[in-house]
Amino acid sequence: MRNLDLTPLYRSFIGFDHLASLMDAASRNEKQPTYPPYNIELIDENKYRISMAVAGFSIEELEIESEQNNLLVKGKKQTEQSDKQFIYQGIAERNFERKFQLGDYVKVVGADSENGLLHIYLEREIPEALKPRKIDIGTGKLLEQESA
Repeated sequence: MRNLDLTPLYRSFIGFDHLASLMDAASRNEKQPTYPPYNIELIDENKYRISMAVAGFSIEELEIESEQNNLLVKGKKQTEQSDKQFIYQGIAERNFERKFQLGDYVKVVGADSENGLLHIYLEREIPEALKPRKIDIGTGKLLEQESA
C-alpha cells in the first residue's frame, strides 16, 4: 500500500492544517485500542450518544474531558490490596484512555452511568450566522431608493 503525501496541503491551504492532520493520521492506519467497547448512536439530526461498557468502574474512577474538538474518557481503577484469589478473571478492570475526535460545533451536553454503561450525550449546535436563512425577494423599490 502506498503512502499519501499531504505536505502540499500544509503549504497551500491556510486554516486547513487540522483537516490535513486528521487525514494524515487516518492514512497511517494506527491501531486504536479496543478496550472498553463502545457504541455511537445518532439520536436526532444533531444529537448523538456514546455508550461505553465500563463494568467494574465507579463514577469516581471515570473522568470525561472535552477540549476544543477532542473528547477524552479515562478510567483509572483504584489500586486496592485484595486477598481475592481468582481462578479465572474475565472482567477487565484495567485503566483505559479513549479519545474521540469531535466535529465542528459538537459539544458534550451531559453524561450518566447506568447498568455498567457510561452514556455521553453530544449535540451539534450550529451558530445562527452559519444556519441557512431565507432571503425575501423585493420588488425593485430598494434599487430606486438607493439611486434617489
